[in-house]
Amino acid sequence: MLEPRQNWIVFKFFSWYINRIIKSDFHDLVFNKIDLDRNRSILLLANHFSWWDGFVLFQINRLYFKKKFHVMISEENYHNVWFLKYLGSFSVKKKSRSIIETLEYAGKLLDDSNNLVLIFPQGKLHSGHVDEINFEKGLMNLINSSSKTFQYVFAASFTDYFENRKPTINCYLQTWEGAEFTSLQLIKSAFNKHYENARQKQTAIAV
Repeated sequence: MLEPRQNWIVFKFFSWYINRIIKSDFHDLVFNKIDLDRNRSILLLANHFSWWDGFVLFQINRLYFKKKFHVMISEENYHNVWFLKYLGSFSVKKKSRSIIETLEYAGKLLDDSNNLVLIFPQGKLHSGHVDEINFEKGLMNLINSSSKTFQYVFAASFTDYFENRKPTINCYLQTWEGAEFTSLQLIKSAFNKHYENARQKQTAIAV
C-alpha cells in the first residue's frame, strides 16, 4: 500500500501520462460545455465502445468537471492494470455477492459533492455503431444507495478520422434531472434520446 504522498505522485504521473497519450494518439478531443451545479456530485453515464473510454472521460474530468474521479471497472482490469486503482478505479465482480457491496460503495461516493462517479451502464464493450445503449439492472442499486443529491451527466462519444491520420474523439455531454423515484427505464430512455441526438450530430459533421 502506498503512502499518501506516493499515491499523489503516482496519480500526478499518470494524469500527465494520460494527457500525453491522448494528445499523441488522437488528432483532437472535442466536448461541449454544459450547465453544472458545482456544489453537487456527478453521476456520469457513458457509452462504452473502446479501451480508451475511461481515459478520455478522466481527461475531460481533469479539464472541465474538476471532480475527484471514480470509475467502476471489471475485476480483471483492476488486477491486470495496476495503476488504475490510483486513478479512482474500483472493481466489480459480476455474478457474485460482492457486487451489491460495490454498488452501495459507489452510491455512497455520490453523497460527497466533490466526487464524480463514472459508470458504463452497458457493463461491457459494444460497437460504437449500436442503435441503442442497453442498461444493466445494477445501476438502480447504486442510485438507491445514495442520498440522491447528485446530478446526472450523459456522455455519448464517437470517433472519426475524416481527413486526418489520427481520429478525433467527439464527446457530447448533457445534464439530466431525474425525479426522486426515477426508474431504470426512464434513465435508459433519456440517455438513449441523448445518444441518438449525439449520433445524428456526429453523422452530420462535414469537413
